[in-house]
Amino acid sequence: MSSLSEKLFGVIENRISPIAARLSSQRHMVAIKDGFISSMPFLIVGSFMLLFAHPPFGADSQWAFAQWWFGMIERRSEQIMMPYNMTMGIMAVYICAAIAYNLAISYKMNGFMAACLALMSFLLVAAPQTNGRLPVSSLGGEGIFTAIIVSLYATELMHFLQKHNIGFKLPEQVLPKIRQSFNLLIPILAIFLTLFPLSLLVQDQFGMLLPRAIMAFFKPIISASDSLPAILIAVLLCHLLWFAGIHGAVIVGGILQAFWLTNLGINQQELNAGQPITQIFIEPFWQFFIVVGGSGSTMGLMFLYLCSRSVHLRSIGKLGLVPSMFNINEPIIFGSPVVMNPLLFIPFVTTPLVNAVIAYVATYTDLVNHVVSLAPWTTPCPIGAAWSTGWDFRAVILVGVLIVISALIYYPFFKMYERQLLAAETPAPAEGELKTMENA
Repeated sequence: MSSLSEKLFGVIENRISPIAARLSSQRHMVAIKDGFISSMPFLIVGSFMLLFAHPPFGADSQWAFAQWWFGMIERRSEQIMMPYNMTMGIMAVYICAAIAYNLAISYKMNGFMAACLALMSFLLVAAPQTNGRLPVSSLGGEGIFTAIIVSLYATELMHFLQKHNIGFKLPEQVLPKIRQSFNLLIPILAIFLTLFPLSLLVQDQFGMLLPRAIMAFFKPIISASDSLPAILIAVLLCHLLWFAGIHGAVIVGGILQAFWLTNLGINQQELNAGQPITQIFIEPFWQFFIVVGGSGSTMGLMFLYLCSRSVHLRSIGKLGLVPSMFNINEPIIFGSPVVMNPLLFIPFVTTPLVNAVIAYVATYTDLVNHVVSLAPWTTPCPIGAAWSTGWDFRAVILVGVLIVISALIYYPFFKMYERQLLAAETPAPAEGELKTMENA
């Protein structure tokens, strides 16, 4: 058994960890991750406002407050939905600009000019003017993958032209801002000569905008990403990386963010249309059901630590109590330590997998509502679970069940680790005490 675990740890440390480390620092992956992070405030506020248009009680409720609420929605639906439409409804716009900005900064270029170029390029292919209006159907979840591709292309094109000194050369006496604006002339022209014809070709041949064509290409991948096997693979990879000391949530979450937001956009469209909600794997599902209290779903382990006879574990439990309430468990992971600890490897990886299966089944069978809103990942799990599922308080019960199950999974391994630490914490008898014991 020990040789098997040593081989497994060797594979994680020597094979998986180096690849993950290079991926986590890769320029484009970092720009995409930072771009999504930069867009989150808009998306969270927009998601929250959507809940006002869909109260947590039925339209036939006799409660006076509920009747007033529905009456207000009927009278002011456009005004109530405006914050959502201007944030989540056009989220691909924010994502596109943010990714381009972060990638340009990594190249030490003008981030603002790169963001403007990417935004123009995205609107050119995703919202071409028709009858004096800009269509917005491709600026939400449908346009996320297009926003990523276009932002990377526009910024790389700008970088290529600057690297090879292709552009207008203005004298040094010209104001810097004017020189910067003229430096963008050639990239804009290059976009119109490359990306725009491609968009026209797709419209002519397939009768659809480029974002819809790209979504059609990614549709099988999106469908597969929402399946239970895909969720389990993502959870397993994340926690193998964490066990090796690499922040697996950052790497896996950065890759999955586009799929999460696309699924969220689909759910919100279905909610607004009054259709059955279909998508399950969205970021709040991960944060509030799979990893309750942080990666490894260590909330249950933290409660076990608080009751431990080991001074070390009890201290770690007290230190990690408040952060764990806000899904921050680095004190638990590094203070225990969980990283590269053979005794805690099995529950650390197994617990979130079990949580994923239970939560997936509960959502799939409508025991709990599907996720329709974003909540900040630091929201305490019971509140975040209810918030993200449209104030479904069955989600709070599910979180409580998952915490109990996680504690049960961790318990036997916790006891083994506790016994090991207690043996180390118990002071050895002094030499005089040994002689007294022998004489007795």
